[in-house]
Amino acid sequence: MNVLTIGGAMVDTIVTIASDRIEQMKMLNAESSYLLLEEGIKTEADQISTSTGGGAINAAVTAARLGNSTSTIVKLGEDSKARTVLDRLTEEGVDLRWIVTDDTAPTGASVIVSSHERNAAVFTYRGANTKLEAADIPAAAFEYRDLVYVANLSNQSADCYPLIVDRAKSAGAKLAVNPGVRQSTARYDDFWESLDQIDVLSINRAEAQALMPRLLQSFGDGGAPLAVHDGAATPVLAKRGLRNGGYEMSLGKFFGGLIKVGVGTVVLTDGANGAFLATGCDLYFREAPHVVAAATTGAGDAFSATFACYSSQTNDVARALSAAALNAASVVKFVDTQSGLLTLQALEAEIESAAATAPSLHSWSI
Repeated sequence: MNVLTIGGAMVDTIVTIASDRIEQMKMLNAESSYLLLEEGIKTEADQISTSTGGGAINAAVTAARLGNSTSTIVKLGEDSKARTVLDRLTEEGVDLRWIVTDDTAPTGASVIVSSHERNAAVFTYRGANTKLEAADIPAAAFEYRDLVYVANLSNQSADCYPLIVDRAKSAGAKLAVNPGVRQSTARYDDFWESLDQIDVLSINRAEAQALMPRLLQSFGDGGAPLAVHDGAATPVLAKRGLRNGGYEMSLGKFFGGLIKVGVGTVVLTDGANGAFLATGCDLYFREAPHVVAAATTGAGDAFSATFACYSSQTNDVARALSAAALNAASVVKFVDTQSGLLTLQALEAEIESAAATAPSLHSWSI
């Protein structure tokens, strides 16, 4: 399969700190938690490492390891960090011909602080990631593509999103989009108007809740919670639904609304609580594999890209959901976003190994 990924490229500095060296604050009536850094002192780290990341790069490495012919469109600075990104992609066999550089902005960079539950705090400088323009999105890059995967686009780069959608569909490619909160809110109109062109939409809980306002206008709030009838515990989101600004929307109504406006398949991840998949009139849930996490950064990219590639290759969405969950679980065993990504052979072995012990998919009609 021929895959093109588009979005951000980063060089990550990852700081791992033991839980007893940094305080954590949790809110009793909210889902947020905070790492507290004391001013004026040095905090001892267990490890500081550097690796490549960013949505488009993580997706490209995922696709390449799954055996796909893969290219990427990202914008880098003209600096040593760009060389780090290019060297990494070369190692993975990713085609570099559509990568562009900008001498006015540095390559994007992040500092990732991982502690406690390993759900990292991230400091991000987007740099050249914000500088994509129409000239960087040539029609030739989309020729003969089976899948175009669009990661989060920032600032000026988000202006290219309608063009990317048009290029992908004109080329006859499947379109997978993992938009991020910024793109689905700050560029809401462009994103909303593209929904009937999207074959696979991958979002997490925060991104789903950001989409609620427009869906509320069309379909209203409320809706019945989803129940599991085989004695298993009801998934958290199935029971409580989504919440935004005092409004609540059941998952059945949320997924049903997106399918009605034309999205082909919707995947919603909820971290260690598992993932939901909606296609046609069917809604599925799969528990997340139980692993000891070294870090959670990159798990969403691994899940989304694996599902997009695997479902496009096999047309088996249930198996693709399991493949995505297992590849994401492999990624969180490592502090960086790519070391845990599995090859197709290794992933197939994981699927077969898990088949006998993994919980069956829960399903509902929507």
